[in-house]
Amino acid sequence: MSVVHRPTSKDEALAQAFGASLSELYAQAAGPEASAALMRALELRSWLAVAEEQVARVRDRIHDATAADRDLGDLFADDLRFDARWLEAALSARDGYATALAGLLHTMPTPGTRSERPVQLAQPRLTTTLPPAPAPVRAGAVRARRP
Repeated sequence: MSVVHRPTSKDEALAQAFGASLSELYAQAAGPEASAALMRALELRSWLAVAEEQVARVRDRIHDATAADRDLGDLFADDLRFDARWLEAALSARDGYATALAGLLHTMPTPGTRSERPVQLAQPRLTTTLPPAPAPVRAGAVRARRP
């Protein structure tokens, strides 16, 4: 299933922030007037959909392996440890994408108060601060040491 059609936990928030349904948002994103905020939001949504699917797959695999009607001889600690690490990684990815998307949506004006100006996303600031200049050396102040 395409990530466009795969539901995520942030779909409602995304639709509310942009004031349109997901199908309308994807249609807007395909056009030449798509804002950078919309493009980034839908990209984050796509990654979130994949991460949430991975969480569900591992959860289901663990539930299946530990089901009450399963033969205990089929239960292996190494398999469960691997699934636990896999689940931890999938949950971390899901949380990261959900947090990033929520942060982006938090910066969006509400649909009724949008200005004509497109939303500008903050760009990282590059600093080129130089370290302080060394103190001037007085003539004769530096002497070579001899043993």
